[in-house]
Amino acid sequence: MSSAAEQEAVAAERATGDGGPAAVVNGARPVRPVPTVPVRPGRPAPLGARFRVGPDGVAGTNFALWAGGAEGVELCLFDERGRESRAPLTELTHEIWHGFVPGVLPGQRYGYRVHGRWDPWTGARWNPAKLLLDPYARAVDGDYASAGLPAEVYGHVRDWPEQHVADTVRDDRDSAPYVPKGVVVHDGGPDDEWTYDQRPKTPWADSVIYELHVKGFTRRHPGIPEELRGTYAGLAHPAAVEHLVRLGVTAVELLPVHQFAHEDHLLRRGLRNYWGYNSIGYFAPHAGYAASGTTGQQVGEFRRMVRALHAAGIEVILDVVYNHTAEAGELGPTLSLKGIDNRGYYRLQPDARRYADYTGCGNTLHVVQPHVLRLITDSLRYWVTEMGVDGFRFDLAAALARSMHDVDMLSPFLAVIAQDPVLRRVKLIAEPWDVGSGGYQVGAFPPLWTEWNDRYRNAVRDFWRHALPDVREMGYRLSGSSDLYAWGGRRPYASVNYVTAHDGFTLRDLVSYDRKHNEANGEGNRDGTDDNRSWNSGAEGETRDRDVRTLRRRQLRNLLTTLLLSTGVPMLVAGDEMGRTQRGNNNAYCQDNETGWVDWTLLDDPEWRPLFELTSRLIALRHRHPVLRRRAFFSGRAHSADGLRDLAWFTPRGAEMTEGDWYAPAATLGMYLSGRDIPGRDENGAPVLDDSFLAVLHAGERPVDFVLPGPPWAERYEVVVDTGREDQTSAPDTEHRAGTTVTVPGRTVLLLRVRP
Repeated sequence: MSSAAEQEAVAAERATGDGGPAAVVNGARPVRPVPTVPVRPGRPAPLGARFRVGPDGVAGTNFALWAGGAEGVELCLFDERGRESRAPLTELTHEIWHGFVPGVLPGQRYGYRVHGRWDPWTGARWNPAKLLLDPYARAVDGDYASAGLPAEVYGHVRDWPEQHVADTVRDDRDSAPYVPKGVVVHDGGPDDEWTYDQRPKTPWADSVIYELHVKGFTRRHPGIPEELRGTYAGLAHPAAVEHLVRLGVTAVELLPVHQFAHEDHLLRRGLRNYWGYNSIGYFAPHAGYAASGTTGQQVGEFRRMVRALHAAGIEVILDVVYNHTAEAGELGPTLSLKGIDNRGYYRLQPDARRYADYTGCGNTLHVVQPHVLRLITDSLRYWVTEMGVDGFRFDLAAALARSMHDVDMLSPFLAVIAQDPVLRRVKLIAEPWDVGSGGYQVGAFPPLWTEWNDRYRNAVRDFWRHALPDVREMGYRLSGSSDLYAWGGRRPYASVNYVTAHDGFTLRDLVSYDRKHNEANGEGNRDGTDDNRSWNSGAEGETRDRDVRTLRRRQLRNLLTTLLLSTGVPMLVAGDEMGRTQRGNNNAYCQDNETGWVDWTLLDDPEWRPLFELTSRLIALRHRHPVLRRRAFFSGRAHSADGLRDLAWFTPRGAEMTEGDWYAPAATLGMYLSGRDIPGRDENGAPVLDDSFLAVLHAGERPVDFVLPGPPWAERYEVVVDTGREDQTSAPDTEHRAGTTVTVPGRTVLLLRVRP
């Protein structure tokens, strides 16, 4: 039970709806009066802060904020010393508060105070004591306290003695000194607009994605000047671009670069949100990744980074988090949307005080609301047209596809994307699940979308640790996952194939640890998944055992070779190509240190350099051979004159697999890819012809004798890749006649090219 004083305060609060009595209970002083500045009516569009010169020649900035249900909005301007002036926005058009303030130039720092009822029981959480970040701010200045979020940034009283109703008591302390501010920036000029023809425009089937963290990829790179490491400018540096070009990837997928905030529980443990899946500004490049200390300059720095990557033929894909924000649940801080219109922006439970949480992060954006959908699509178009990016990977995309409750592939969000003339042309990748009921949607997203295929990840991991009951699942995953994607006109490249991602073990840790080791996260090793499908190769963690280390390197070669030979779009994680380790941490989201950063010394280490050479060679092989990056699913039927099928499967006996073979326990799989039967035509209208290949994947511990299929499949075979070899700088100089029995060592991939 709450105390009598608390009940009295709560009753008074609900009766007045303005939070006045709560200020008395809290003992907080009211916000002091501040100077006001003149404001003209301005325009309701576009939303955000837009600098312009009016018809009368007066320069200033137009401010427009959607705040449905609010009773008043004050624009707050801050000078270089942090002193605040206010401009009440009295014009209201279709729930958009707007005004033009003469003399406000680019570089101006600003925020909003929004007035309205305080009644958390109905979802109303307006509190003008809290300075709010403009959802459309295109640059952000400042950060939160490094030791923890101060109590002033919470709309409710954090230290209320009865915690079960703490979020219902309003806190009237001013948050302005403790929160970041938006920054007015120049609109991009003609040189800052990207046309479709200026982009690399790599077809999906030809894409190789490289997931990286802007800071983590560049922070320890010896070729990047110290002052640029960890920044957009560092990623644009020739030393960083050179590595990507030598590796051969066609796109970088950047972990979140929208402005984000650090969680209080991390700050209090001396940690930070390193990955950035805690967005608070959907238009602003995260200021912490900018080399320039000048307010607002991160926008230009980001654009220059994109141009540098485009010049090297590399596309830029952003990992975006539109499913939730950094404001968490009812006990979270009030930073932006919660104070602008809590009921309008977030999904609430039936009692309205609590949040519907389909994300595991405390809140879920209410995407079916038109103004929320507009916020997201305006943001996406901005990053494409003005910042130059080429696509997006949507974190927990199933949460965006929910209508009122259930995931709906005809939802407003997916419908809007499908018809948008800008967004339907860029790369769209779904993380096809969320944490809510019915949230697992792998294979269900409509055409235009590709998906992270975790069934591919699981199958490949299980195969190479010899944990699959049979090879049926592996056959589907190697050949493009037709069981998931061969509908509605979707193609094999609907599957983004990956073995590792930022979330989970690195590739090296996958073969070095049976268990997670997340103690450094400060959560008692309870965080992170326990379903790693890993195998430590005989010793847990780092070891000097030569045989174990040799086996681990071989397993790494097997995993990378499998990934880059599979039909679909391969995705690598930065550092996996050179054996990066997080020492068993499978949830390094808060490790903004050497655990989370790429260790570039590995590239010069004789033990790990060959792994980079193999990865680069496999990507080059993939680029050269269209049979490895098909644009249509295999049919399994013969179309060419010689009667060869486009895809055939073989047992170690050299015989084609029967239905019974697919159900039998097995550790060996032979996959024949015919280069004579590739659907489509080249740019000149000629049939697409290529070499044919036989891939032998053997996950067993002991060697196996494999009979190479004879005519009509081949007369001779040339070994192109042998993962049993330590030296991977070049292809093996080995040929075999068809019908020959070759001994495949334990845990090895052989890739053989058919010779005419």
